[in-house]
This record gives sequence, structure tokens and C-alpha cells, in this order.
Amino acid sequence: MPSWKDGKLGLPVREAVKIFPELEKYLDDEGRLDLSNRRARILYNKAIARAVFGIEVKYHPKGLITTPISRFIFLKTFLRGGEKVLEIGTGHSALMAIMADKLFNCEVWATEVDEEFFEYAKANISANSSKVRLIKSNGEIIEGIIPKGEKFDVIFSAPPYYEKPTKGVLTEREGLGGGKYGEAFSVRILEEGWRYLKKNGKVALFLPDKPSLLKAVIKRGVELGYTYRDIKFRVGTRYRHSLIFFKR
Repeated sequence: MPSWKDGKLGLPVREAVKIFPELEKYLDDEGRLDLSNRRARILYNKAIARAVFGIEVKYHPKGLITTPISRFIFLKTFLRGGEKVLEIGTGHSALMAIMADKLFNCEVWATEVDEEFFEYAKANISANSSKVRLIKSNGEIIEGIIPKGEKFDVIFSAPPYYEKPTKGVLTEREGLGGGKYGEAFSVRILEEGWRYLKKNGKVALFLPDKPSLLKAVIKRGVELGYTYRDIKFRVGTRYRHSLIFFKR
């Protein structure tokens, strides 16, 4: 498993400063990094991606700063290596798609709807000599964009999950899931994904610790015929869920 030299899945701040000296100005007197500053978060996560995972990433100025460690932990919950996978909404960093290719040796297809994010994703894939097959979406999720007859071992996503537009670090497209609890986008992945999965295939969703959302997604998944497993994990101060649905 990728790790820093101390064997831990992370990177000491002082080591990050060696990679990006600019980080020095975001340290307090006790050497703590000001993670409330967007520029500091970008540089620190770029350093982690490079030092721990061997991945170069360029973040969009207004996009979500995807954290490499949380995404890697999520992928570890359902990938074993060598699978054919589809990521829905790879985002501007294309970080999980690149990880699935470079770290798990998967055959990776990935979609992105936002024009600017698509160009950033394409550049990140190229910068890492990755073999990810990137596909531009015009609003489609799976049907109408993935050729009929294609089958995947895994379909995964960090889907939008807010029920209405919100101010914060997410753009509207990154954050708005729709539905009563923000579940609509996730439910569409489950509904459309069924016929694109191989026998015993999986849909994996990276979701926040939001009980009403999780309950709504699980309910629809079970109605569709999936079994599921909910893996809760902590990264920093936040809990996340890897919600894995199995086609039987």
C-alpha cells in the first residue's frame, strides 16, 4: 500500500514544505498548516499526491480540492486490481480514475460533464501518462454515453449529494444531487448501472455521513435487487461512507 517513509498513509507537513516551499508562509509558530486557506490546501494535497502516490495533479481554481488519502481509502474498499471500471463524474482532478489505473492496474473509463473540468481532467491524465479513457458527458450519466453492450466489474462515483444548491467549496454541478435528501443522482447511477455491470459486479458510492441520504440510496438499491455493504471510515475530522452495492 502506498505510504510515506514512516509507513503511515499521510505526509508530515514539514516534508510537504520541502516539496512546495511556498507552504512555509501558511504555517503558524508551532508549525501547523492553515488549512482554512485554499492555496495551502491545494499545495498540501498536491504534495501528498506526489510524495505518497506518485501522481501529479493540477486543481481547477474553483473546483473541489479532492484529497488523495480519502479517495485512495475509498478505492481500497472495493478494488482488488485488474478490474474494468467506470467512474461517473471524474471531476477536474481525475484523481480516482488515475489512481485506479496507476495503483490498481484497472482498465478505466471515466466521464465528466463540465467543459473546464473535462479539460483539466484530460491534462491530469496526460501528465501522469495514464491510460484512462475519458468521455465527455452532455448530462448523461451512463445511458446514452456508454455504448450498449459494455460491461464493467465496478461502476464508482463520488456523486453530488446536496438536495439544493449550497454556498461553499462545491460548484453547483459538484454538489447538487437532487431529490428530497440529495439522493437522486446516486439513485440514477444504481438504476442505469445495473445493465452495464458484469455478473457479480459492483456499484460503489463515496458519500458523506448523512443518515437520511444513505437511507434513501440504500432503500432504492435494495428495491432494484442489489445487496449492499456500508463501510464507514474516518479521514481527518470527517467520516465518509463507501456504500457498495452488489449485483447478484
